[in-house]
Amino acid sequence: MSYAGVPSFLKSKLRDVDDVDDCDAAVLGVPYDGAVSNRPGARYGPRAVREASCWWTYLAGSKGGLTNMRTGRTVDFGEFDLVDCGDVPVFPMDETRTADSITAHVATVAERAMPVTIGGDHYCTWPAFRGFAEGAGHDRVGFVQIDAHTDTVSESPMFGTDFHGSSTQLIADSDHCDYVDVNQIGIRGYESPEFFEFAEETGLGLFPMSDVADRGIETVVEAAIEDAAAETDAVYVTFDIDAVEPGIAPGTGTPEPGGLSADQALSVMEILGRHDAVGAVDLMEVAPTHDPTGNTSQLAANLLVAFLEEQFL
Repeated sequence: MSYAGVPSFLKSKLRDVDDVDDCDAAVLGVPYDGAVSNRPGARYGPRAVREASCWWTYLAGSKGGLTNMRTGRTVDFGEFDLVDCGDVPVFPMDETRTADSITAHVATVAERAMPVTIGGDHYCTWPAFRGFAEGAGHDRVGFVQIDAHTDTVSESPMFGTDFHGSSTQLIADSDHCDYVDVNQIGIRGYESPEFFEFAEETGLGLFPMSDVADRGIETVVEAAIEDAAAETDAVYVTFDIDAVEPGIAPGTGTPEPGGLSADQALSVMEILGRHDAVGAVDLMEVAPTHDPTGNTSQLAANLLVAFLEEQFL
């Protein structure tokens, strides 16, 4: 039953991070939101998304699989090995120690299986990205970011250099990535007056919501993943739930109107899940305290299920 037992992701087996050699993917939670600039609450995201995912328990227990009425495919979640490694130890008053912990745990998983990380605020993506690159032994990693915001702030007078608005800047400035390897989908809201000039100068692949409206979500996502994979060893995918229209997914810290529909968001994860270059995925910024309906957590779990279904089944 979905509401009974330990709420691991998809009711998968619990394992230590160094015991996933025989697995396809391993889930890690990061209950940390000490780097937000607006509403806190993403620390509760991993638990809420895991609990929501238990609805799909019947998928693994159905002999012969079930038909996905969205895609028309018959899928059997018993055919791939997913485990849940619990939560990464975090230190609410020590951002650096928390980041190092995330990197170490993701790296340990990445040596053996695909890391699937559930946050947590979007700052956590930076140490998770670093851990994936180091653990998997990749020199250069592409980055596909589905988000309302670019997270390219190099330094804020209020929040400094390490907060959820700087994660992409930190990734692009790392040894494993550059802005030419970064592709962003669903961007909207406000940026600096020089942002388009910045994107052109750095080579940032930018697909704002206006592009999604003009070109269609499938075309945009395919262009983004092909560009991110072109000159890299693997691609890291990050999905910030605020990429989705807040009327659909209100449980997040920095909502922006005019976002992706649920259908578009699912299409994003299905397309990315089918691409062989993707080696790691995360889903960030679910803040369930801002959504008493639980719909945000339910959609977040569905997005990860859609990705895993396409990647492994």
